[in-house]
Amino acid sequence: MTSRLDLFIDRMVSQRACLDFAIAQTAMMQGPVFELGLGNGRTYHHMRNRIQSRDIYVFERAVASHPDSTPPEELTILGDVNQTLPETLTRMGAVASLIHADLGGHNREKNDIFARKVSPLIEPLLAPGGMMVSSDRMYFADLFEVALPEGAVPERCFIYQKPQDEA
Repeated sequence: MTSRLDLFIDRMVSQRACLDFAIAQTAMMQGPVFELGLGNGRTYHHMRNRIQSRDIYVFERAVASHPDSTPPEELTILGDVNQTLPETLTRMGAVASLIHADLGGHNREKNDIFARKVSPLIEPLLAPGGMMVSSDRMYFADLFEVALPEGAVPERCFIYQKPQDEA
Protein backbone atom coordinates (compact mmCIF):
# COMPACT_ATOMS: atom_id res chain seq x y z
CA MET A 1 0.00 0.00 0.00
CA THR A 2 1.28 3.43 -0.94
CA SER A 3 1.64 5.86 1.96
CA ARG A 4 -0.19 9.19 1.97
CA LEU A 5 3.21 10.89 1.91
CA ASP A 6 4.19 9.01 -1.24
CA LEU A 7 0.84 9.90 -2.85
CA PHE A 8 1.42 13.58 -2.02
CA ILE A 9 4.96 13.52 -3.40
CA ASP A 10 3.76 11.78 -6.59
CA ARG A 11 1.08 14.46 -7.00
CA MET A 12 3.52 17.34 -6.51
CA VAL A 13 6.18 15.90 -8.83
CA SER A 14 3.52 15.16 -11.45
CA GLN A 15 1.93 18.58 -11.13
CA ARG A 16 5.28 20.29 -11.71
CA ALA A 17 6.19 18.06 -14.67
CA CYS A 18 2.77 18.53 -16.30
CA LEU A 19 2.66 22.29 -15.72
CA ASP A 20 6.17 22.77 -17.10
CA PHE A 21 5.26 20.68 -20.15
CA ALA A 22 2.01 22.59 -20.78
CA ILE A 23 3.70 25.97 -20.23
CA ALA A 24 6.32 25.07 -22.85
CA GLN A 25 3.72 23.71 -25.29
CA THR A 26 1.58 26.87 -25.06
CA ALA A 27 4.43 29.40 -24.84
CA MET A 28 3.72 30.87 -28.28
CA MET A 29 0.02 31.40 -27.54
CA GLN A 30 -1.25 34.86 -26.62
CA GLY A 31 -4.24 34.06 -24.39
CA PRO A 32 -4.26 34.31 -20.61
CA VAL A 33 -3.68 31.48 -18.17
CA PHE A 34 -6.39 30.47 -15.70
CA GLU A 35 -5.54 29.01 -12.28
CA LEU A 36 -8.64 27.35 -10.84
CA GLY A 37 -8.17 27.09 -7.10
CA LEU A 38 -5.39 29.08 -5.45
CA GLY A 39 -5.06 27.36 -2.09
CA ASN A 40 -1.65 28.19 -0.63
CA GLY A 41 -0.56 29.52 -4.03
CA ARG A 42 2.30 27.13 -4.77
CA THR A 43 1.29 26.32 -8.36
CA TYR A 44 0.35 29.95 -9.03
CA HIS A 45 3.80 31.04 -7.81
CA HIS A 46 5.42 28.34 -9.96
CA MET A 47 3.52 29.47 -13.06
CA ARG A 48 4.14 33.16 -12.37
CA ASN A 49 7.89 32.43 -12.28
CA ARG A 50 7.75 30.62 -15.64
CA ILE A 51 5.16 32.64 -17.58
CA GLN A 52 6.20 36.19 -18.33
CA SER A 53 4.13 37.24 -21.33
CA ARG A 54 0.62 36.12 -20.31
CA ASP A 55 -1.72 37.26 -17.55
CA ILE A 56 -2.58 34.61 -14.97
CA TYR A 57 -6.15 34.91 -13.70
CA VAL A 58 -6.90 33.13 -10.44
CA PHE A 59 -10.37 31.75 -9.64
CA GLU A 60 -10.95 31.21 -5.92
CA ARG A 61 -13.73 31.39 -3.34
CA ALA A 62 -11.59 33.39 -0.92
CA VAL A 63 -7.87 34.19 -1.10
CA ALA A 64 -5.87 32.61 1.73
CA SER A 65 -2.53 32.12 0.03
CA HIS A 66 1.00 32.75 1.20
CA PRO A 67 1.80 36.48 0.75
CA ASP A 68 4.47 35.67 -1.90
CA SER A 69 1.84 33.70 -3.84
CA THR A 70 -1.07 36.11 -3.81
CA PRO A 71 -2.21 37.33 -7.23
CA PRO A 72 -2.99 40.99 -7.91
CA GLU A 73 -6.58 41.94 -7.20
CA GLU A 74 -7.30 42.78 -10.85
CA LEU A 75 -6.38 39.22 -11.86
CA THR A 76 -8.37 37.54 -9.08
CA ILE A 77 -11.90 36.30 -9.78
CA LEU A 78 -13.65 35.56 -6.51
CA GLY A 79 -16.64 33.28 -6.12
CA ASP A 80 -17.91 29.79 -6.87
CA VAL A 81 -16.48 28.43 -10.15
CA ASN A 82 -19.96 27.21 -11.09
CA GLN A 83 -20.82 30.90 -11.51
CA THR A 84 -17.49 32.57 -12.26
CA LEU A 85 -16.48 30.27 -15.15
CA PRO A 86 -19.67 30.89 -17.20
CA GLU A 87 -19.43 34.63 -16.41
CA THR A 88 -15.81 34.66 -17.61
CA LEU A 89 -16.79 32.84 -20.81
CA THR A 90 -19.44 35.51 -21.49
CA ARG A 91 -16.99 38.33 -20.73
CA MET A 92 -13.80 36.96 -22.36
CA GLY A 93 -14.74 34.09 -24.67
CA ALA A 94 -12.59 31.06 -25.52
CA VAL A 95 -9.23 32.71 -24.85
CA ALA A 96 -7.30 30.67 -22.27
CA SER A 97 -4.02 29.28 -23.54
CA LEU A 98 -3.58 27.19 -20.40
CA ILE A 99 -5.89 26.23 -17.54
CA HIS A 100 -4.69 24.55 -14.38
CA ALA A 101 -7.18 23.08 -11.93
CA ASP A 102 -6.50 21.70 -8.49
CA LEU A 103 -10.01 21.95 -7.12
CA GLY A 104 -10.54 18.61 -5.48
CA GLY A 105 -10.09 17.52 -1.90
CA HIS A 106 -9.04 14.24 -0.36
CA ASN A 107 -12.18 12.29 -1.30
CA ARG A 108 -11.79 10.72 -4.75
CA GLU A 109 -15.53 10.04 -5.18
CA LYS A 110 -16.44 13.66 -4.41
CA ASN A 111 -13.62 14.88 -6.67
CA ASP A 112 -14.96 12.76 -9.54
CA ILE A 113 -18.52 14.09 -9.08
CA PHE A 114 -17.19 17.64 -9.03
CA ALA A 115 -14.98 17.02 -12.10
CA ARG A 116 -17.99 15.79 -14.07
CA LYS A 117 -19.92 18.92 -13.07
CA VAL A 118 -17.17 21.46 -13.76
CA SER A 119 -15.66 19.94 -16.95
CA PRO A 120 -18.37 21.41 -19.24
CA LEU A 121 -17.73 24.83 -17.68
CA ILE A 122 -13.97 24.67 -18.27
CA GLU A 123 -13.90 23.25 -21.80
CA PRO A 124 -15.35 26.27 -23.66
CA LEU A 125 -12.82 28.65 -22.05
CA LEU A 126 -9.83 27.11 -23.85
CA ALA A 127 -8.56 28.69 -27.04
CA PRO A 128 -7.85 26.34 -29.96
CA GLY A 129 -4.61 24.52 -29.16
CA GLY A 130 -4.91 25.44 -25.47
CA MET A 131 -4.08 22.94 -22.75
CA MET A 132 -5.65 21.98 -19.45
CA VAL A 133 -3.72 20.43 -16.55
CA SER A 134 -5.70 18.86 -13.73
CA SER A 135 -5.02 16.90 -10.58
CA ASP A 136 -8.21 14.93 -11.27
CA ARG A 137 -9.49 13.13 -14.34
CA MET A 138 -11.81 15.46 -16.26
CA TYR A 139 -14.68 14.71 -18.64
CA PHE A 140 -14.52 16.72 -21.83
CA ALA A 141 -16.53 16.31 -25.02
CA ASP A 142 -13.94 17.62 -27.48
CA LEU A 143 -10.60 17.86 -25.68
CA PHE A 144 -8.19 14.98 -26.04
CA GLU A 145 -5.96 13.55 -23.34
CA VAL A 146 -2.24 14.16 -23.86
CA ALA A 147 0.45 11.66 -22.85
CA LEU A 148 2.15 12.58 -19.61
CA PRO A 149 5.66 14.01 -19.79
CA GLU A 150 8.68 12.30 -18.30
CA GLY A 151 8.64 12.49 -14.52
CA ALA A 152 4.85 12.52 -14.14
CA VAL A 153 3.18 9.64 -12.30
CA PRO A 154 0.10 8.16 -14.01
CA GLU A 155 -3.22 9.00 -12.34
CA ARG A 156 -1.66 11.82 -10.30
CA CYS A 157 -2.09 14.50 -12.97
CA PHE A 158 -3.83 14.75 -16.33
CA ILE A 159 -3.28 16.91 -19.41
CA TYR A 160 -5.90 17.72 -22.04
CA GLN A 161 -5.73 19.79 -25.22
CA LYS A 162 -8.27 21.52 -27.39
CA PRO A 163 -7.76 20.72 -31.08
CA GLN A 164 -6.61 23.52 -33.36
CA ASP A 165 -9.35 25.02 -35.51
CA GLU A 166 -9.34 23.51 -38.96
CA ALA A 167 -8.78 25.98 -41.76
